[in-house]
Amino acid sequence: MELNIIHDADEQRFYADLEGEEAELSYNYLEDDLLDFDYTFVPKKFRNKGVTDALVQAGLEFAKSRNYRFVPSCNAVEIYLKRHPEYNHLAKEEEEEQ
Repeated sequence: MELNIIHDADEQRFYADLEGEEAELSYNYLEDDLLDFDYTFVPKKFRNKGVTDALVQAGLEFAKSRNYRFVPSCNAVEIYLKRHPEYNHLAKEEEEEQ
């Protein structure tokens, strides 16, 4: 499945049009250079086809390109990080939040 991931900065989300349905990863700014990836949705018939990974990778690459840190509030982002530790240095540590 070929995906076209679109970054909608105004709506603070990354999304893909999937045959008229949308998959998305949303985020918000906690600080000027700190993102909270807080929600991922993929329509049921498109799950387990790499859509979530593509959305999360797009979000993490955006953070990396801007030298932003992020909080992985969404479970899908946490799971992705376990398989792709090359992004862990961008994650804000829990100790830092206190």
